[in-house]
Amino acid sequence: MRQILLFCVGGFIGFFIDAGLVQWLVSAFAANPYASRMLSFLTAATGTWLFNRRYTFKGLRHYRRFGEWSRYMFAMSGGFLVNFAIYSALVYHHAVFQRLPALAVAIGSLGGFVVNFSASRFWIYRQRKP
Repeated sequence: MRQILLFCVGGFIGFFIDAGLVQWLVSAFAANPYASRMLSFLTAATGTWLFNRRYTFKGLRHYRRFGEWSRYMFAMSGGFLVNFAIYSALVYHHAVFQRLPALAVAIGSLGGFVVNFSASRFWIYRQRKP
């Protein structure tokens, strides 16, 4: 239960990074909302990795930093694909999400949560048998 709660805290941190960055890029620079989302995902996923390795899955490190980060990014890409599919459909079909892509990020994040937690808990930070 502790891991799920901390994973949610990390997810909120990641959400604010993701949604804030994509909204800023689209609003301030008229950036493409799909390309902006790629950058915001990489930034947010790195932020959640830093939080999760320090707090959520503390003491369960089995890889060097870059190896752990690359596995984490790979694992999070499954949740991102679910998230990005929902995000893309909303941005493509509704003008409100084109102006406020952070709302589409929020809705898409709900879809990716289960995939991301499962990948983290049971692959990246699983407890190894002695």
